[in-house]
Amino acid sequence: MLPPRYDWQGFGFDTRQVHAGEIDEPGHGARITPVYLTAAYRFDSFAQAEARFTGADDGQLYSRNLNPTHQVAERRIASLEGGAGAIVVGSGQAAITAVLLGLAGAGERIVSTASIYSGTRILFDRTFARLGVSSDYVRDARDEAEWDAAIGPDTKAIFIETIPNPKNDLVDVVAVGRIARRHGIPLIVDNTVATPYLIRPLELGADVVIHSSTKFLSGHGAALSGAIVDGGRFDWAGSSRAFPGLTDPGAGGKPSYVEAYGERALEAYLRFGIVNDLGAALSPMNSFLLQQGIETLSLRMERHLANAAAVAEWLDAHPAVESVDFAGLPDNPFHDIARARFGGHAGSVFAFTVRGGRDAAEAFVDALQVFSRMTNIGDVRSMALHPATTTHVSFPAEERERLGIGDGLIRLSIGIETVADLIADLSQGLDAATRRVGG
Repeated sequence: MLPPRYDWQGFGFDTRQVHAGEIDEPGHGARITPVYLTAAYRFDSFAQAEARFTGADDGQLYSRNLNPTHQVAERRIASLEGGAGAIVVGSGQAAITAVLLGLAGAGERIVSTASIYSGTRILFDRTFARLGVSSDYVRDARDEAEWDAAIGPDTKAIFIETIPNPKNDLVDVVAVGRIARRHGIPLIVDNTVATPYLIRPLELGADVVIHSSTKFLSGHGAALSGAIVDGGRFDWAGSSRAFPGLTDPGAGGKPSYVEAYGERALEAYLRFGIVNDLGAALSPMNSFLLQQGIETLSLRMERHLANAAAVAEWLDAHPAVESVDFAGLPDNPFHDIARARFGGHAGSVFAFTVRGGRDAAEAFVDALQVFSRMTNIGDVRSMALHPATTTHVSFPAEERERLGIGDGLIRLSIGIETVADLIADLSQGLDAATRRVGG
């Protein structure tokens, strides 16, 4: 048996983000989860060593797949997302890689929305492609016919983001979940930008949730981490598509992961198989820092969301701004999804286009003082970036155009600072942009 969830079932979100997953520390009664900085663990006996290597005993073996510090973070994240279990790994990219390569192999395919984070697109089109796993992209996530056309007999998973970065073109998890079930394939959802505070995809039809927990779950920008949450509901054995890693018997006549672990089969398969084999281990110190961040998630998200809405409304009325990609605005084409699935919110990562193209964008970015010029999102600090020359610089010009990544587009990640200070900084930045282009 895998360790129990310690999910504090029945308690509120704020309570669970502080307490879920904890167990008593018997040595000294430490209130905070200890950092277990150990690569491996002693066995009580010859027999115990054998049992752990054969899987008869799921206790600690090696920190590449199981660490007591990690287990607290894993149980807490699973509780907040409503999953059967979770795994923490070295980064969000590691989480995506582990899940999708665990489901799709050479000669098989995945299908994804096209406007996902640029680093994920690069992962799919470069590394996955070299391994023989092909990716198909849907441009309009609302178009069921486009999804149906993209999904073939060798498609093993659908991948979406709840709030894509940077265009804030929200995806309706419920609608895509119906498509996934119709085709008998799992729906994998990256919930990094929204977090379980805003939306819980497993409750809406998703099968697996992924986080770059470097971002909002941690919030402090001090450490990389990623998380995988197994919803525990997908019928791997009953699917019309083959998932041999989960359903085939193990070596030496061992039962399959589905037979041995039931609703937590994917978690076990990834933990003891894919994640262990790829070596995508998280440092226990980073796991500790992740836990520290999660404790204040709801408080931070309240401010992130409020600040983002105020900044977007201000930008939308500014004469130097051509457009604002923020689904919380009433005239945004994704506002109906924001109302129906996100409580009217749209996260705090979005883009706007400054008039004057690249020259204006450069002047704007260089003038910022409160906003940090940097990659990353989901920090307590506000950040700004020019996607066309950074995150999307390797994309062909025609693909950038199709994705709406123009020369004047600026991505913002709105932090928790005083909103008047953020607006003042944006204002002087836009003044600089206007002067640069002679407005």
